[in-house]
Amino acid sequence: MPTKRSFDLPATFLRISAIALATFTLAACSTSSQPTQQLAYAAPKPPVDPRVARMYGAVTDEGWQIPAVDPKNMDPRNIRQVVDYETTEPAGTIVVDPRARFLYLVMENGKAMRYGVGVGKAGLEFTGSGLIKRKAAWPHWTPTQDMIKREPDKYGGALRDGMDGGIENPLGARALYLYKDGKDTLYRIHGTNQEWSIGKAVSSGCIRMLNQDVIDLNSRVPKDTRIVVI
Repeated sequence: MPTKRSFDLPATFLRISAIALATFTLAACSTSSQPTQQLAYAAPKPPVDPRVARMYGAVTDEGWQIPAVDPKNMDPRNIRQVVDYETTEPAGTIVVDPRARFLYLVMENGKAMRYGVGVGKAGLEFTGSGLIKRKAAWPHWTPTQDMIKREPDKYGGALRDGMDGGIENPLGARALYLYKDGKDTLYRIHGTNQEWSIGKAVSSGCIRMLNQDVIDLNSRVPKDTRIVVI
């Protein structure tokens, strides 16, 4: 009777096969249990122009400390800047565009200094033209009778008599008072401590500016400056 032969694979081959199988198995487990993740990286913000940082740095003004505004938190369009601006208004005129949320100080040669502003809610804003008849630093603020009627819970109590000038005062560091036909319209261009309101329509009709910007504007315009709100 023929003898059966045993065909044994060499031990080395068997070890190599076992290692390969184990490697394949581990690789398969790794892929299924730990899927590749794509990491999302936020694009770094561009560095702040040192000139802009100085414009919005902390200011000590008449004994009050105005905190710095971080330009990285600002919409670039609201940063004070000279822009091309075509208008029939003469140089030195203030033009406010409530829809665009900009205030322009008209300059020569088709230029203007542009400031980002906060404006009045719909139906509360001033339109037309007038004159800046008064300028004040750290002015006293008193709510108008219309403001008290609209929001008695907010303005009808302790705030009815207003608030002395200071960093918490709603008029901020400067106020420019708008008159028309010789009468106070009760509308103001003024500073604000509510930086988030720049570029929005949230006020009771006045034009809000960052304190650093209203100080700059105040230094550039004299009394009797014409203002046009379009």
